[in-house]
Amino acid sequence: MTIKPLADRVVIKMIEAEETTKGGIILTGNAKEKPQIAEIVEVGPGGLVDGVEVKMELTVGQKVLASKYAGTEVKLDGVEYTILRQSDILAVVE
Repeated sequence: MTIKPLADRVVIKMIEAEETTKGGIILTGNAKEKPQIAEIVEVGPGGLVDGVEVKMELTVGQKVLASKYAGTEVKLDGVEYTILRQSDILAVVE
C-alpha cells in the first residue's frame, strides 16, 4: 500500500534521533528529543490551494528539517509517516 499526498502536502519519514550524546552518554527513551530531520517519501502535485497557485519545490529522497509538531502522524504497514504541508518544511538538509 502507498500514500499519495494531495495538493501541497508531502509524506515524510522521520530519521531516528541519536541514542548517545557527543560525550558518550546513552540516552533513555524519555530523554531523547523528537526527531526533526526526515526524508521525503512522497510529494503531492501542488496546484491551487486556497485560491493560490502552489509550486512544489521538494523532491522525493531529500532530507529536510520539519517543524517539531507539524502534520499528522500515520502508521502504514508498521512504518510511521508524517503528512504535512510543504510550508511546514523549514529547510533542506544537505
